[in-house]
Amino acid sequence: MRRFGMALKYIDIGANLTDPMFQGRYGDSQKHTADLDVVLTRAWQQGLQKIIITAGCLKDVDEALELAGKDERLFTTVGAHPTRCGEFLPDPEGYYNQLRSKIEANPGKVLAIGECGLDYDRLHFCDAETQRLYFEKQLDLAAEFGLPLFLHMRNAGADFMAILERNRDKMKQCGGGVVHSFTGTLEEAQSILAFGGLYIGLNGCSLKTTDNAEVVRQLPNDRIMLETDCPWCGIRPSHAGHKHVSTRFPTVKKKEKWTAETLIDGRCEPCQISQVLEAIAGIKEEPKEKLAELYYQNTLDLFFSKSKKME
Repeated sequence: MRRFGMALKYIDIGANLTDPMFQGRYGDSQKHTADLDVVLTRAWQQGLQKIIITAGCLKDVDEALELAGKDERLFTTVGAHPTRCGEFLPDPEGYYNQLRSKIEANPGKVLAIGECGLDYDRLHFCDAETQRLYFEKQLDLAAEFGLPLFLHMRNAGADFMAILERNRDKMKQCGGGVVHSFTGTLEEAQSILAFGGLYIGLNGCSLKTTDNAEVVRQLPNDRIMLETDCPWCGIRPSHAGHKHVSTRFPTVKKKEKWTAETLIDGRCEPCQISQVLEAIAGIKEEPKEKLAELYYQNTLDLFFSKSKKME
């Protein structure tokens, strides 16, 4: 398998590797054979050193832990995504205790609590009150285990920051976190960064518009981490950041035309983290080699210094 572009060192802080797309399933249809092993091989060859699998519910957690147990470079989060917080409702303490037991049973593999937070763009999945209640409840897990937070914020900046503010003691115990897949305003970014201990995760969705690009340009490099949020959030030709991308991968448009040597148009992979870096470097007009090193160290500082305490 060929390597495309210069292989710098990366950590993908958010990869949805349990998504059915990596098993060749799209909706209810099987389009090609399962290819997660090929996807991961391509990622390692492109310079990925570690990948943090995103888990957003108990089912995700079980699948992510099974995957992570097969490779020392794979890790996971444990938590309930805001749109999945309704899963707490039938038995809130039981659901919480199941999350807790999975963290306790997998030291060294569970690196963060999450994906948790607020998403007011998708209230049809879970109402705002339920989201707020169980976002705050998950901060107890972070404090108990001393694990950082993998955070989600969509159109909910004021409530999101208010919850963090009234839980400052717990935030100190967990050591901070990262607001992943950031697409907000500069004012929202400044509010996050002013809180202290929080980083901002950037992927293709963070680089869609000229407004997004202007926010990214002004973010401090010591607070940025890289992610793909695959199989979502790839950098599309219509995105503002696309003009800065130099790494190209052989790609097929039709899923049924899949081969082990090709990506599928519209399905993002961890290897495309190199494109996220290139877009950020182009927007900031800074060397990608320097930024890769900084963002790599930021990620080690937040996630991997913490994991040592649990090994």
